[in-house]
This record gives sequence, structure tokens and C-alpha cells, in this order.
Amino acid sequence: MKTTLILSPCGILGYGFPLKSLESALREQPDAIVVDAGSTDAGPHKLGAGTAIVSRLAAKKDLSALMDGARRLGIPLIVGSAGGSGARKHTLWTLDIVKEICQETGWKPKLGVIWADIPKEDIWAACQRGDVEKMSPNVPDITQETLEETNGVVAQMGAEPILEALRQKPDILICGRAYDPAPFAAVGILAGHDPALCYHLGKILECGTLCAEPGTAKDVMLGRLDDTGFEVWAADPRRKCTPVSVAAHTFYEKDHPYLLKGPGILLDLEKCRFEQVSEGRVRVEGSRISYPPYCIKLEGARKAAYRTFVLAGIRDPLLIGQMDSVEAAVVRSVREYYADIPKDSYQIRFSHYGLDGVMGPLEPDRTLPHEIGLMFEVIADTQEKADAICATTRSAYLHYGYPGRKSTAGNLAFPFAPSDISFGPVYVFSVYHLMRVDSPTRYFPLEWLEV
Repeated sequence: MKTTLILSPCGILGYGFPLKSLESALREQPDAIVVDAGSTDAGPHKLGAGTAIVSRLAAKKDLSALMDGARRLGIPLIVGSAGGSGARKHTLWTLDIVKEICQETGWKPKLGVIWADIPKEDIWAACQRGDVEKMSPNVPDITQETLEETNGVVAQMGAEPILEALRQKPDILICGRAYDPAPFAAVGILAGHDPALCYHLGKILECGTLCAEPGTAKDVMLGRLDDTGFEVWAADPRRKCTPVSVAAHTFYEKDHPYLLKGPGILLDLEKCRFEQVSEGRVRVEGSRISYPPYCIKLEGARKAAYRTFVLAGIRDPLLIGQMDSVEAAVVRSVREYYADIPKDSYQIRFSHYGLDGVMGPLEPDRTLPHEIGLMFEVIADTQEKADAICATTRSAYLHYGYPGRKSTAGNLAFPFAPSDISFGPVYVFSVYHLMRVDSPTRYFPLEWLEV
């Protein structure tokens, strides 16, 4: 029975992993090293600003170890969603690190890159044909104006462009924005395994050992495909995969209990079976797949505003007990002071960590703590306006004379100075849509680079 072993070092390239775990996994003789490098979990800022999720230092540290392992074993290293968001700027950032490591080590690998940037004119043409639909009702309709304001658009590639590249036997393959399981699935599909099993394994491996107990995205995971299923286990024997932990991760980040949508696929996991085959190792069977009309997910961000924020602490039960009314009064005073500035050009927001900072008005437990961490922000259409209004909000809150106040020294304790932090541009998703396409590879060109 043919098998294929895939090594996943961590949840996101640059998160880090124990070198001991990596060496243990490499001794298992994997057929490929695959690592996801991206996510939109933190919102649109990285895509809009053109910055990476992790530091360059961290990315280089991980890549150095993975490139060394791939070179020693003569197996491909595949990176998905390069640089975090997978746009051209992020992909070039990753390629620059790869080339730097090659220069330092003297390695001249066969290096391929799959770009994922989509021409705006093609998106607009698809809109006119009715081939674009929203991913969420909260996303605005695509217009020519919003496309013009968007800092480029990427699409999530499926396994097909990656398969085309792997058939040409690269040493290193850097992919722009990719559907997270797709680079893993491509390795298995190329070897002749059931695509349903390949995509399901990719869904589990792309987060590293998050499916183990204790779980983390910062350790090495292994998955072996065969004719009827796959097995998963952590390289560190202290992390144990169980049927519950693997099944739970199968349901992670999905809008349906057992259906998982991807580019041109619908994965049906209703009939899956999870079996403990040995300590720390789980076998999965029963994954099924169907092929709906091929759609790719589009992602684009535009600059919407500017932000300034303040962090402070409050330890006065009298103030904590009436923060809502105090903050409403503070906002009124700020709006009165800046009566010449249109109210719809800025927002003032408060978060109370220790009370309702995570869930806000949905928090069911309203028990008052003895202290809270206060964060408030001003979002405005210019940085100057955000800075000015935030400073006025801070001084108004600091000295507000609420009922019962016993001291006039100040209501807020600031952990550092300056207290006001000019954050800079705020980005929103201006494109977060599905686009029907007639080819899974058309928008994902493959290029071979000299090192």
C-alpha cells in the first residue's frame, strides 16, 4: 500500500518550533515539508498595509531550519500564503529571505513561485457578468471606486496550481495566497491519494500540533496518507493526538458542522471515523468530496480611517460602578468641544478589560471587579483629527468629576508615557467575495527564479 508522509512544522511560518521536534520528524523520512504562512484571522490590516504577520527575524529563523531539512533529505519545501497575506509584496518579502539564506549557505535550489494577485479589471468584468458574490452580508458591494481604493486583490488558490508546479519537481515552492489546506493536499493528490483524504489531512496539518493535547501552533506535526485514510501524530511524544482532539480540530473554523468549502471542492466529513491506533496517534477514514462550480475567494483591503488609542488602569469602585454614564458624559463634552468637526467623521470607543473587554455588551457576568484595564480609541478620517480628539477624550476622562469622587488627582493610571499612541491607518475589507472562474490555474501564474 502506497503511503505519503507530510511534515508540518508549525501553524504559521515564523511562529517557531523546537529544533528537536523537527529533527525527530525528519528521521521519519517525510516526502515533503509544507508550512502555511498566512491568515486573515487578525483582519485586513496586514493585507492593506503590505506588512507581514511575523517578523523577518522569525521568518528567517524558521526558513533556515526548514530549508536545511529539505536540502538534506532531497524533498520539496512548500510555503503557502507567503508573508502572511500572499500578495505580491508579501511574496517578494518571503523570496528575499529565501534568497538570502541561499546566498549564506551556497545552495542553488530549483525555486518556484506561484503568484496570487488578481487584476482589478478582471474582477470588475466578472462583477458585470454576475460571477461575483459576497462572502458576508457585512461586506459592501464591489464598485469601480472601491476597487480603485483597494491596495490590490489576492485570491486563494486551490491545489491545482500547486500540483502543476510540483510536477516540475521544485526544491522550494513559494505560493502566494492559498487556501490553507491546499499545499498539503497537493502533495497527497500528486502521489495518487484520494483528494478527500488529502484535503482533510491538510485541514488538520496546517495548524501544526493544535490538534494534539496539549495543543499548540508552535510544534511539529506529521501526517501519513494511504489508500483508505490517514494517520496523524506529533513529533514530540509529549503531545498526544486523541480521537476527540483530532475530531475537534476537524470542526475548527467552519460555518457548518461537517461541510468544508474550498476552491472548487466541498468536503463532507459527516461519515468520518477517528480511531486511536496507538498512544498519541489517530487514524481518520471516511472523508468524502464533491466538486461544485469552481470559485476562488477574493481578498482586498482599503484604507478607511486613522486610529489613536490610550491604555490606562482604573482602581476606584465608585468610578467602575458608573463608567457607562461617565463615558457618555465624556463623549458629550468632546463632541461639544469639537462642534465644528462633523460627528460622522470620527468615532470614540471604550473597552473595559476585566469587565467586558472581550464580549462587550454580550458579556453575561456583570460582576464589578476591583480594577479594570481601560482601552479607548478614536478612529477618524485623518491622523491629526484622531490624535486631537483622543487627547481631549483622555484629558476629559482623567479629570471628570463623577459623583462621589474623593480625589482630584486623576481618574486614570497610565502604564507609560506618552499615553496616546498614534496607530496610523485603519484598513477594512473592501473585497471579500467569491468569484466563479472557468480555470483553477488561470489567475495563478508559475514562475521559476534564479538564485
